[in-house]
Order: sequence, then structure tokens, then C-alpha cells
Amino acid sequence: MPVLAWIVIAGVAMSALALTGSVALLLPERLFSQVVTPLVALAAGALLGGALFHMLPESISVVGNHLSVYVWVAAGMLSFHVLEQFLHWHHCHRPINAHRPLGYLILAADGLHNLIGGVAVGGAFIVDVRLGIVTWVVAAAHEIPQELGDFGILVHSGWTVRHALIYNVASALTFPVGGLLAYSFAGRVDVAVLVPFAAGNFIYIALADLLPEITTSPNPQRKIVHTLSFASGLVLLWAIALLT
Repeated sequence: MPVLAWIVIAGVAMSALALTGSVALLLPERLFSQVVTPLVALAAGALLGGALFHMLPESISVVGNHLSVYVWVAAGMLSFHVLEQFLHWHHCHRPINAHRPLGYLILAADGLHNLIGGVAVGGAFIVDVRLGIVTWVVAAAHEIPQELGDFGILVHSGWTVRHALIYNVASALTFPVGGLLAYSFAGRVDVAVLVPFAAGNFIYIALADLLPEITTSPNPQRKIVHTLSFASGLVLLWAIALLT
């Protein structure tokens, strides 16, 4: 299958994940908060595992073990730090009654994040289809709990279910746009640099946003569940790296 087809399918599939936020309506708030945090821990492990076991080794194999690879990793981390600082928004997944930026600010920042993610995943597909698939999977592992949290917040903030779904999906459509941008620039720029850039994005999200969310619970049982979920994400991506 052509690379462009992979990019389009991956983009549409990622946009469709915006609809998973509606699951929040089917769960009681107490159960929702109990389910989301283990998912966040799993996503954190998957993001770090994807960056460390797949994206960075692939970057080094293509570009070489040069300082530029790590500069792009740092650029990826810095870009998301700037995104959070200037738009005052985080990839956090606290219960829906917690204080967070609301409405259009969330959607605008989410759309920008999805655009960057689409460019990164598109670049990974151009480098290697298998790398693109793995990059998409770890991005989706982070996207699902994010969509659950963001959709719940929009509804809790007074948005109707219909409007929350429509605007959430609209902000997710920037992901395939980013993938197509990566494909269109493939012949003119070195898209290989997007892989370590995306690795930096993933590392920042995992360490700065997701892990702090799962370390605040005073309950020892919850701490064990979170640690096992985080470790499961790392082990899963490590195992995939061994098998591919």
C-alpha cells in the first residue's frame, strides 16, 4: 500500500478517536476517575517506550549517532513546553470537576497539538511504514485518555453533547492535515528530523504532564496499579521492538 494511503488512513483513524470521549457520559464520575488514571499511566509508559525503543533508535540508524538527533529531541520537548506556557493548557486528565482551561482554548490548543502530531506521524511513515504504525499506536494510547478527559470537561462546562462532539472532532481533523503536510514536504525537506522531534514531544508529555497525574494519589493500592500500568506500557513497546 502506498505511503500516502497509510498516512491518510492513520489520520482519519486518529480523528475518529475524538469520538471516544463520549464514553465519559456512560460512566459514573467516580468510576470514570478510577478508570482514567490507570489509562494515563499506561499511556505514559507507551509514550516513553515508543520514544526510547522505536523512534530514537530509528533516527540514529537513519541519521547516525549525531548531536543533531538529540537537538531535535530537545526541540520537540521545548515546542510542547512553549505550547503549554503560551496557551495555558495541559494534556492532563484530572476528574472533570478539576480546574482546567475551558472551551475554545482547549480546542485551539488541541488542534495545534494534533497538527504537530500529524506531521510527526506522517514523517515517521515516510521514513518507514512500520515505524509509522508504532508511532501512531503510541500517539493513540495517549489520545484516548486525553479525549475522555477533554470531552468530559467540555460537557461539564456547559457545552451540549452534540457541540462537544462536533468541535472535538473538528479539532482532531488537524491531525490528517499534518500528515499530508509532512508528505507534501517530503521531497523538499528532510522529514527524518521529524522522528526525533516527535520523540521529544512524547517524552515531554509523558514526564511533564502524564506522570505527575498518577503520582498524587495517597492510596497505596492505586500507586501499585499506576506503577504496574506505567511499567506495562514500557514493557509492551519494548516487546514490540524486539519482535519487529
